Amino acid sequence: MSTVPRAAVLAPFRQRSFRFQWPADLATSWAFEMETLILAWYVLAKTGSVVVLTLFGALQFVGTLISPMFGVMGDRLGHRRVLIAMRATYLTLALTLAGLAMTGMLGIAAIFVVALLAGLVRPSDIGMRNALIGATMPAPYLMGAMGIERMSADTARIVGALTGAALVAALGVGPAYLVVAGLYLTSLLLMTGIEESRIHVPVEAAPATRVWRDVLDGAAYVRAAPALLAAMCLAFLANFLAYPLTGGLLPHVARDIYGMDQGGLGRLIAVFATGALIGSMVLSARGGAFPPARTMLAASLIWFLLLLGFAQVRDAAAGMVLLAAIGFVQSFCMVPMGVLLLRVTKDAFRGRVMGLRMLAVYGLPVGLLGAGPLIAWFGFAATATAFAGIGLVATVAIALAWRPYLWPADAAANARHR
Repeated sequence: MSTVPRAAVLAPFRQRSFRFQWPADLATSWAFEMETLILAWYVLAKTGSVVVLTLFGALQFVGTLISPMFGVMGDRLGHRRVLIAMRATYLTLALTLAGLAMTGMLGIAAIFVVALLAGLVRPSDIGMRNALIGATMPAPYLMGAMGIERMSADTARIVGALTGAALVAALGVGPAYLVVAGLYLTSLLLMTGIEESRIHVPVEAAPATRVWRDVLDGAAYVRAAPALLAAMCLAFLANFLAYPLTGGLLPHVARDIYGMDQGGLGRLIAVFATGALIGSMVLSARGGAFPPARTMLAASLIWFLLLLGFAQVRDAAAGMVLLAAIGFVQSFCMVPMGVLLLRVTKDAFRGRVMGLRMLAVYGLPVGLLGAGPLIAWFGFAATATAFAGIGLVATVAIALAWRPYLWPADAAANARHR
């Protein structure tokens, strides 16, 4: 145990499964970010409507409603098998869009259909990744592993945003999408290197009619654990009120507020992701020093305060500074939240709990769909201020309601190693 602080960054790579999973997840995250930027800008450029843009963004998360089912399948069949099937789906859809683009048949309708199909699967990817890590990683290295995993998503936002914009400008949508498909194929091949027999023993086969019972059992388990329930509420809050402002609405901010082109949007996303990457690196190296529940709550409060400032800024340079700070702080909220969920949850419920965690992502499409008309009526500044203000008040309410389970240093939710 004395070597943990010194080797915290590299220790997770001692696990064979993580040596395959990390680059597979990295390739998938890069592909996600590249195609999100490519398609979001295409939709905005073709329609000129922020409402249509938010509808497109919402479609990508429609699958959050069925994410608990993916958790059940992970507990029964193994998380590796489920992830392989999911990533084969991404590859198929990416090749479809590449073919449409290269034959001149790509249009808004086709993009919305593919976004809907991908949106049924993609929201559960992060939950399955985390469940797989929880099944393979010793407890002392869990914060480090989760920090590294978060770094994968953060670097993806940087590389994906800049590369996606550059590829479209240089090659066009079709060839750019072939690169996206290549990343999905790389991820799929790497996933086959994980030995499932070492990391997961599938639950005994059960009739299909018991699937919903398994989901309900997972929900009852979370409801009976105050720390888990509080984390789920905070996750929904972040997705509903925070992420729409710095995610799906950034193309609108870049073009209509800062007067930027597609390259400028890529820079905004990259700046946000750079801040998040630095936060993830700090947590990966020194994560054991941060009590998960306390860190999650404090970071959430600061996050919404920074968003209040971001709502008022109309200068691109100042906006970039705030985006970097927001990215840094959101890592200190979401990574400890993931660690809390994995440490407090019993092994038999891990997949279901992470599936329910991804159900909280449903707040993001709801927030986007609500923000679109509000921005059209009242403007971005007023809408973003309302979102951030409500988020700040709600975070305080969560902290007060579950204080005995989240704030004491000796609470299970603040344990460094379990």
